[in-house]
Amino acid sequence: MKEFFRKTMVSLKRNPQNIALVGLAFAFIYYSFNLTKISDTTAKIQGPNMGLCGFITMLFSILSFVCFLNAFPKRQKPRISMLVIMYLMFAAIIFCDIVYRGRIAAAMAREDFAGVLETADYIPKAMHVVTVHAVLVCAVALLVALLPVYGRALKKIKTSIDLEYSGNLENIEIDD
Repeated sequence: MKEFFRKTMVSLKRNPQNIALVGLAFAFIYYSFNLTKISDTTAKIQGPNMGLCGFITMLFSILSFVCFLNAFPKRQKPRISMLVIMYLMFAAIIFCDIVYRGRIAAAMAREDFAGVLETADYIPKAMHVVTVHAVLVCAVALLVALLPVYGRALKKIKTSIDLEYSGNLENIEIDD
């Protein structure tokens, strides 16, 4: 178990961007697994641009993976242009989540909508999903921005193994 954690730390020291990649994957999976609630809510409320917001959020979530992986090529410096595009996608995702949440809140405030909430319990859940998704995307954006800071901190962690060696290298005979 100790060796597993050491190897994991060595891997993180070499590729600290994997922490942000895991966060990005978690945000994408969270939204994807709750897409049924989002779709049902869009069909029930039919607010303006709700379907478009869901589509853009899903599309940019997938494309942000591509930008992230292209932004951090192996053994090369990060590509700033891909990071800029990725942050623009993050901004669009957060904007769409906020718009979608606003459409749900506006629909829930209508008088004729009061009876619908009793039968459609997925609507408040969808509102919660888009709020949590926006927070997760903000956290990933923060992780990517702080990558140089925690990358240096990870490099300071000692992961080498101290080998016990009691012999003298000069006394070893290899004449056979």
